[in-house]
Amino acid sequence: MLLRLRVSLPDRPGGLGRVAKALGTLGADILQVTVLEREAGRAVDDFTVSWPGQVTPAEAGERLSVVPGVRVEGVWTTKEVPGSALDYDLLSHVVAEPGRGLATLVDALPGLCGAEWSLAVADGMVRHASLAAPDSFELPAPPPRAVAVDARELRLMLLPVLDHGMHLVVARAAAGPVFHRAEIERAVRIVDVVAKLAARTVS
Repeated sequence: MLLRLRVSLPDRPGGLGRVAKALGTLGADILQVTVLEREAGRAVDDFTVSWPGQVTPAEAGERLSVVPGVRVEGVWTTKEVPGSALDYDLLSHVVAEPGRGLATLVDALPGLCGAEWSLAVADGMVRHASLAAPDSFELPAPPPRAVAVDARELRLMLLPVLDHGMHLVVARAAAGPVFHRAEIERAVRIVDVVAKLAARTVS
């Protein structure tokens, strides 16, 4: 089982090693570590691990939370295999067929963002939807810039595509953390490139 674990730990020598050792002791194979931030004496890191057997995200979080100084911010399943070039694959598809650029982006965003589903909303209607996305979605007060929203059962990232008159919604299961600003910034860059490529076919 592939899991993503987001942990906050003291930003000092040996901190990362203690988490890695704890994961190894539990039998987890670390496939990737992504540093999201380092400030105020703490670091926030995402670990992508292969966990043997069946374990729930909650169980994995409980086992890791016993490491001194570590705060587990979220654990969720992922389908993103480290080493895969998802950004490159997405842009290659969009360049090959820019007219479907935004629909292709919506399909790709769950894998790119460690999320469950995504969709595009315009004029109150769902225009494109990935697998597992709902047929309808009510977008409260569409934001003028990208934001993360902590909903009751989902973590949402809202991404405006103003030139196309729509907003993208990316949803992560509640077991995962609210979208980090580093994740939002990455998504904004990708959306900007895809939107510009798609706009060329319109003009």
